[in-house]
Amino acid sequence: MGMANSLLHQTSGTLQLLSNLGIYCELRSNSGRVVPRGFKVQVACSKRGTYSPGGSNFSVIRALASQNSVVDPVLSPLNNSSHDSHNKSNEAALILIRHGESLWNEKNLFTGCVDVPLTKKGVEEAIEAGKRISNIPVDMIYASALIRAQMTAMLAMTQHRRKKVPIIMHNESEQARSWSQIYSEETLKRSIPVIAAWQLNERMYGELQGLNKQETADRFGREKVHEWRRSYDIPPPNGESLEMCAQRAVAYFKDNIEPQILSGKNVMIAAHGNSLRSIIMYLDKLTSQEVIRLELSPGIPMLYIFKEGKFIRRGSPVAPTEAGVYAYTKRLAQYRQKLDEMLH
Repeated sequence: MGMANSLLHQTSGTLQLLSNLGIYCELRSNSGRVVPRGFKVQVACSKRGTYSPGGSNFSVIRALASQNSVVDPVLSPLNNSSHDSHNKSNEAALILIRHGESLWNEKNLFTGCVDVPLTKKGVEEAIEAGKRISNIPVDMIYASALIRAQMTAMLAMTQHRRKKVPIIMHNESEQARSWSQIYSEETLKRSIPVIAAWQLNERMYGELQGLNKQETADRFGREKVHEWRRSYDIPPPNGESLEMCAQRAVAYFKDNIEPQILSGKNVMIAAHGNSLRSIIMYLDKLTSQEVIRLELSPGIPMLYIFKEGKFIRRGSPVAPTEAGVYAYTKRLAQYRQKLDEMLH
């Protein structure tokens, strides 16, 4: 029981976070079994030693369809394969969105991990991103701990035709967990959990944060600043290299997000240029030289399909009516057809 109590303490933040969606938690040995009214979740503690600002050390939320659960009739065609979370016949969508323009982007300042909101243009980019993915299923949302990524995720979901409400899971204190609890089963069915993770934050630019990019180039030299920005393993003063950013972002993806996708959950990630490049490097098996040349446009969603045991990059939906995105898999087409039938 001592070990179980210790593990419960380590994962209590996320277990309480999940309980905000009406989830009941039961701990057994070194794993937690978490059973919500609407779906079934399993929690396991990470073997990887990672730092979390709140002291929580949570690794995996593995969502499994339950025979006794309340199933969303629109989503059911996507997840009608075996409930084995590692079954290669499972198919799921993964959407990556880089946040829209921030106030410091507009001012040409190094932002990094400074928490700066979107501009009006950034808000419009997030809304446009939402229109492009409005027919693609989303079961869970992961965002960085920074407001510009969270704003992008929330604004994008206002455009989704399913009209489910994204709800940020709060784990700041016992009071925050208690006060944000939801008691309506019907409301829970109409909600999407949003999990914020510092590991998905932008690369930390150290002593460059807050500096004007042009003035920094004039001060340190254009070549040195270019090396800091575009090399894979050379960090700016007291900051992170892309390699260091990739270590935390990819580890979090593998431990927390990938198991959800393997189980058939459709996931959206709203994050930043460097953390998303790191994840794409992992998904597409890019080299360090290939990833430094990869550019992601703000507010343009990138769609992957997990099918037959591998991730396949589909590209970016150009508009909600682009047939090619949905024709690529039968299940995406079925999802859109059910949306059309339900909403008309």
